[in-house]
Amino acid sequence: MAFERLGKANAPRQLFSTTPAQRVALARQQFFEEGVRPSGLVGEAVIQSWLRCTRTHSDRQRIVPFDAVTPSRLHATLARNRELLEVARQELASMESALAGTDCRVILTDGEGVVVHVTQQPAAAYQPVLRKTARVGVNISERIVGTTAPGIVATTGQACTVDGAEHYFDVLSQMQCAAAPIRGVTGQLAGVLDITMEARRFGFDAASMVALYATIIENRLLQAQSCDHLILRFQASPNLLGTPMEALAGVAPDGTIAWLNGAGARLIGRLPEDTCERAVESMLGHDLASLLRLGRREAAQPMRLASGLGVWVQARLKAADGADFRNAVAMPGEAAPVLPVEPAAAMKAPVAEGCADPAMPNPMQAEASHGETLREHSRKLIEEALAAQGGNVSQAARQLGVSRGTLYRRLRGWREEDGQGAPLAAG
Repeated sequence: MAFERLGKANAPRQLFSTTPAQRVALARQQFFEEGVRPSGLVGEAVIQSWLRCTRTHSDRQRIVPFDAVTPSRLHATLARNRELLEVARQELASMESALAGTDCRVILTDGEGVVVHVTQQPAAAYQPVLRKTARVGVNISERIVGTTAPGIVATTGQACTVDGAEHYFDVLSQMQCAAAPIRGVTGQLAGVLDITMEARRFGFDAASMVALYATIIENRLLQAQSCDHLILRFQASPNLLGTPMEALAGVAPDGTIAWLNGAGARLIGRLPEDTCERAVESMLGHDLASLLRLGRREAAQPMRLASGLGVWVQARLKAADGADFRNAVAMPGEAAPVLPVEPAAAMKAPVAEGCADPAMPNPMQAEASHGETLREHSRKLIEEALAAQGGNVSQAARQLGVSRGTLYRRLRGWREEDGQGAPLAAG
């Protein structure tokens, strides 16, 4: 096949195709028979997938093997994705309920394209391909079944739809699918959420629906995986907090931003590849100590980002052992300060190079006053709660919203570190 001719010099001869099916048919003719890039007839994601598939699948008419992976690999895959399945369970049930009258199937794969969840009800009799593919353990990655929406997402990490004959193999030409990525705290693909239908067209915006639910699942996964992180929720409007449109950020114990969700990246910019440039103060305009104090306020507080954008923010600390101090509150008589709308950094005038800025504190003093780590902050919360409850662990645990066992483990570890063994009142 003369793919060297897949260049911009070859424009489609048929300028007007009346239906999507005609446009795809023309695109397949140009690409597979004439070696011409069908730009404008199908999306670039589909063209790139076709190019990849021609290097691994020579016969587009062959029967595609929809074989499940081995039982041992399936067991390992389900175990490895237990956290993803757990955080997705509620949203998958909600999707399946909404789509119950549409003949669509909801499919969740791992990052490699192996199905780990599929709609429970069986596919209809006129959906022979779905009956084979919609099974837990089937590998629907691009290298196995060619061009599909979940296959493209698993390969590129970008959301897409694939319609009818845009699928590489002829046997899939009656399929419609829309898929979106789900990422974890490392930024790597954790899973792919897909809506698929056979023999009928979507009667709704499947791409928007799958993107919405993938965002909700991703937000849940990011928070579930964030141990020992300060989790920030922020948006320009407080009404958007707690919705799929909220921005999320995870601040690591060293004071750097470990991860951002999509909305967070759009509000404050993508994370720099250089970890040294991820300092929370340079990216958000506020130091770690100020953000930690936000964790004691239930209501969203106003804050101005380093860019000058005003947002509303909530914070909660999730410790390394999974303890969540969202219910911890300021102790009686202690004021929990609200972050200023205008950060000090935004108010300063520039100073000449090499000159000391009188408004800037001594670096060592700044480290002492603002260098409170997440671990130190969680220990401080526990110590204050114990003091308020007269050393009663049970009452302190209830105040903090954690289990008594968790609190005992934390205290035992600190006593071992400090070389102390003072008894505690169990309550």
